[in-house]
Amino acid sequence: MPSPFDYQHHGLLYCAVHLPEPSAANYRREALDEMEALIDAAGGRALALFTSWKALNESAEGLTTRLKGYRVLRQGEGSPQRLLDTFREDEQSVLFATSSFWQGVDVPGRALSLLIVDKIPFPRPDEPLVSARREQALARRMDSFRAVDIPDAATMLAQGVGRLLRHTEDRGVVAILDRRIATKRYGSVLVRSMPPFARTKLQSEAVAFLKEIVGETRPEE
Repeated sequence: MPSPFDYQHHGLLYCAVHLPEPSAANYRREALDEMEALIDAAGGRALALFTSWKALNESAEGLTTRLKGYRVLRQGEGSPQRLLDTFREDEQSVLFATSSFWQGVDVPGRALSLLIVDKIPFPRPDEPLVSARREQALARRMDSFRAVDIPDAATMLAQGVGRLLRHTEDRGVVAILDRRIATKRYGSVLVRSMPPFARTKLQSEAVAFLKEIVGETRPEE
């Protein structure tokens, strides 16, 4: 059955290719500037997903004083349910999260218009189950990165991106700050795991789309 969602017109997939790769020393600083610009364009209403607690905390601490007028919520400061309730009720809030928030979060309507993915969610190299699967792939003379890491990342990414459009009338932007999704050969596999949103590599187009959404949802004075 065809999807009831109009992904091409209601969603925009933006990859910030101008940012350095996540392993670069200046990545976090430039990623914070990027997040600030996008969150400001969205008027808050953003869920930022991270692959580690360290990245989550560094980003939340770095942006709390810079996001004037927005309420910054951070996973770990209160129960997950309380954080989600606050996020749904306060449209000028921003939620920084990791782990379980990549799945099962349901925030339909105006409260969520921007989903930020800090980094491609590749599995950690020290996870025992993943390590065993890599060894099994190598024993079969397979490329363990393509056989294990890429499919796992694609599944996790699809689950995370699925948090954005929860109702057929919802609109929003998925902003991926990891340039590798557009510059590496495996990026096409990851993109195919997500809904068929319109795509852009230009921050100006993502900002314009977010401002258009904010203008449509601003209450009448």
